[in-house]
Amino acid sequence: MTAPYGGRELGIRTLLVLAMAMPMLLLYAVSVLGPQLVQDLAIPPESLGYFTVGSFGVAALLSLRMGALVSRVGVRYGLAMLFGSVALTFAMMASVPGFYSLLLATALLGLAQALANPVTNLLIAQRVAPQHKAFVVGLKQSGVQLAALFAGAVLPVCASQLGWRGALALVVPLALVLSLLALRQTAQPVSANAASTPVATLNARLGLLMAVQCCVGVALSAFITYLPIRAVALGMTQAQAGLLVALFGAMGILSRLVMTPLGARLREEAFLLAGLLLVSAMSIALALQVDAASRALLWLAVTGMGLTAVATNAIAMSMLIRDGSFGSVASTSGMVSAAFFAGFAVGPASIGELARRSGSLSRAWEALLLVLVLGIVLSLLLARLRRRGDIDVPA
Repeated sequence: MTAPYGGRELGIRTLLVLAMAMPMLLLYAVSVLGPQLVQDLAIPPESLGYFTVGSFGVAALLSLRMGALVSRVGVRYGLAMLFGSVALTFAMMASVPGFYSLLLATALLGLAQALANPVTNLLIAQRVAPQHKAFVVGLKQSGVQLAALFAGAVLPVCASQLGWRGALALVVPLALVLSLLALRQTAQPVSANAASTPVATLNARLGLLMAVQCCVGVALSAFITYLPIRAVALGMTQAQAGLLVALFGAMGILSRLVMTPLGARLREEAFLLAGLLLVSAMSIALALQVDAASRALLWLAVTGMGLTAVATNAIAMSMLIRDGSFGSVASTSGMVSAAFFAGFAVGPASIGELARRSGSLSRAWEALLLVLVLGIVLSLLLARLRRRGDIDVPA
């Protein structure tokens, strides 16, 4: 049931944005701090992809049941658990020695990543008026790109003064404060039927949406993880490479705020998913053509990825909230998140292995074009299935 929350509206929306930003900060932190991590830990650049395997692999597994957990404990304690696990993870990453210890530490962040979409979507479903839902979904999903903007613009500067461990340690007190704020801002009783909320069953529509999001997760994570490494190889400084990630974040915020309400006004959002993925593929194709003499084009390619592929996850979450035919909001959010995180888990590591075997990151990035083409085909199949008239019309 939707309920007004008056003076707490700003606090709730801030929590929604940061609940999406904090768990995803790891991906962008590894990206912008990649050159330092490679040097300090004495690892090959391709090994950066393994930082996402632990956290997003755990997130993918937990997400399958996280919706039911969120329905039982409610958004208040769900958000507190999310921010608390972020604080613990970054505290460990700032202190534990060695590459493999860091990999184990990152796995703890899987809990926060698995909680993010179910708990925020449930909060929107319960506390946001129907006419505002699409915008608020886009707003909270833009938090993921806020993490990229923060990581690209702030972390390289902090790392130059404090080292990469010191830069990561700065996240800890913020996460702890947010955990306490969540307990205060979202205080509300769990509904009487929360414990009996059914777990979503996999149907054709939900399965196709999950497959699309898995493709998006592979392409996005592999692209952004190795973007600074490629930029530095083309002659950019680490600060410039960080600004590329910040640009990606800024464009992602814009795209999610604009595209999510736009998708809600369309008769069929899956066609929009296909179109956005097509432009994403064109952006990666452009990035593959960039050399040291034309590296300015890399800014254009990053802009294209930020404006398109990034928006698809927000559109998918909006579809789940507004279209009950997928299933219960918390459970379906968890299942789609599981597919998305599975893509994030395997994307960077797989592309890193391809780069190692082929001896070229550009050749490995070519595989992302095939992944995006598959995503386009799956989106069109989803659109066809939804337009057959055998589903409820979205509210």
